[in-house]
This record gives sequence, C-alpha cells and structure tokens, in this order.
Amino acid sequence: MAKGGSRSGGAATAAAVALVCAVAALLCAPAAAAGLARLEQPAKDDGSLSLLVVGDWGRNGTYNQSRVAEQMGRVGEELDIDFVISTGDNFYEKGLTGVDDQQFEKSFTDIYTAKSLQKPWYLVLGNHDYKGDVLAQLSPVLRKIDSRFICMRSFIVNAELVDFFFVDTTPFQLKYWTHPKDDHYDWREVAPREKYISNLLKDLDEAMKKSTAKWKIAVGHHTMRSVSDHGDTKELVQLLLPVLKENGIDFYINGHDHCLEHISSRDGPIQYFTSGGGSKAWRGVFQPNEDKLKFFYDGQGFMSLQLNQDQANFIFYDINGNILYQYSQQSLRETYLLQQPSYVTEE
Repeated sequence: MAKGGSRSGGAATAAAVALVCAVAALLCAPAAAAGLARLEQPAKDDGSLSLLVVGDWGRNGTYNQSRVAEQMGRVGEELDIDFVISTGDNFYEKGLTGVDDQQFEKSFTDIYTAKSLQKPWYLVLGNHDYKGDVLAQLSPVLRKIDSRFICMRSFIVNAELVDFFFVDTTPFQLKYWTHPKDDHYDWREVAPREKYISNLLKDLDEAMKKSTAKWKIAVGHHTMRSVSDHGDTKELVQLLLPVLKENGIDFYINGHDHCLEHISSRDGPIQYFTSGGGSKAWRGVFQPNEDKLKFFYDGQGFMSLQLNQDQANFIFYDINGNILYQYSQQSLRETYLLQQPSYVTEE
C-alpha cells in the first residue's frame, strides 16, 4: 500500500484508489487538443460535499505546519471530508529537486497523517513550486509514494453538484519571466508564455460554458483580490477575471498571501477566499483597497467548505482549531453573514 493511503478497507478506499488510477492514466496520456483533464469525485450519498482548503504549507512541519495539520485532521473527521484542496506553494523554498526529493515525504506524507486526511488531495502549483523541478511534482511517480497526491497544472474536478476549475496561475505573472532576480523558474512545457495563457484561457472558457453544475468554483495559487502582502494580481484581474465573470463563477479560492481572508467583489457576485496560512505567516501587512473586505486574519490556519444544492458554507480555523469566521451563501447568490468576530475588518 502506498504511504498516506487509508489502512482500513472499504468503499471509500476503493473509490480513492480508482480515482488515482484514473488520474495516472490521464497524466500518462499524450497532450491533446481535448482541453483540460476532467476528474470525477463522488459526492456523499445525500448529494452534499465537504472539503478542506490549505495553502502555502510545505516546510517540513515547521512554522506551525504540523499544528495546522493536526487541526485539519480533527475538523476533517468532524465534517467527514471527501477531499482536500491545496492552493499551491506545496514545497518551500524552491519546490522539489526531483521525484526522489525527501521533502515530499517530510512536508506532506509525514505531516498530514490523520485518518480523515487520507483522502484525495487536489493541488495546484505555486510560484515556489515553479522554482524547483515542476515535472517531478507533476509526475505519477509521487503517487506511488503517496496515493493521495494529485497535482496537475490546470484541470477540472467534477463533484456532481460542483465543478472545480483548477488554474495554473504562476505563468500569468510577467515579473517571473522578465525579472526573476536570482530565481530560476521551470518553464518547461509552458514557454512561450503568451501562447500558453491564450490556450489555457480558451480551454477554461469552453469548459466553464459546458458546465451544468449547480456551483462553479475556480482555484488558483495567486490572489485575485487581496489586502495583504501581494495585493491584487493585475495579470489575473486583466486576463482571467473576465472569463470567470462571463461564465458565472461563484467563488475564486487562492493562496499566495499567507493569511486567511474573504473579499466580496465590488463589481460582480464573485466571492474571493484566500487560504494561504498552512505554515509561515504573520507578515504584518494590511493594505485596504476598494474591495469590500469581509474578513482578514494575518495568521496561520485553513478553511473548510461544505456544499449542497442550496447552500455553500465556508469556515476559517486557526492553529488551535478555533472558528474565526463563518460565511454562508445561497445558490441564488443571496448572501448571509453568519458570524462576524470583533477583529473582522469591513468597509
């Protein structure tokens, strides 16, 4: 049995194994003009879905990564989660050096050990991942080490009532190409930038238009809207956001800024959630802008999301498992703020 897989038998384990096999087959297939890879993730018997979201974590358990992981395990059990989403920067400081890099196990397999976390992990790449061997992090070899790890550049996870559109956002940022400083970015299978982005946006637009899911959620590493260190990512606002708006995306979920935040769009119904508190945080940067800030927390933690046909429920947790903030939204985009702690900043 691969490390990280559930040690108990049963339908859940069989489903996870089948899913990983399907992903491996997709990744081994040659690239084609068929668009984005699409993975099927079963919902619960009642049609609902529960998951956790964490980002910016891979530090061999340091900077409270292990404490966040412990609370993820507890909450994951309480919510009976179906899978985990990582918003990128999976391995610091410079990704993986190869498929045999021991940081994979030291920062992932050996950290997220709770039984409830032995579910599929769907991961996007972050800018720090691009500083290492990207092809290694995308390799099916890693799933032979830990069967949970499902990482691709851009892809779709269909979970019946919801389509998750995972977007490779690092190539969008022009400065990584023109002013990398002392960093090296692994642009294999990406360059030239303009063609890659153009094809990706076309594939996303086509896939989103075909989606009949009740909910549509986009996931990327970089911020679309943020009041923390990195702020808004102008290339995403200019290039990706119009596609999300055109196709009725409900939520954009990201990492990159090492904090937890919820921002309500000033020019549309999209809600923006940052879950980048998987390890090192507390940057002490707060830069209010024109967006309607619902919640901001500069520390470590993670997010849960529960979905059914009628409602989406988001909760942010800190490293002690305390609930910091809750938000619920009806499928008709009528929004209800359930809890607003005293330290929530709102314009």
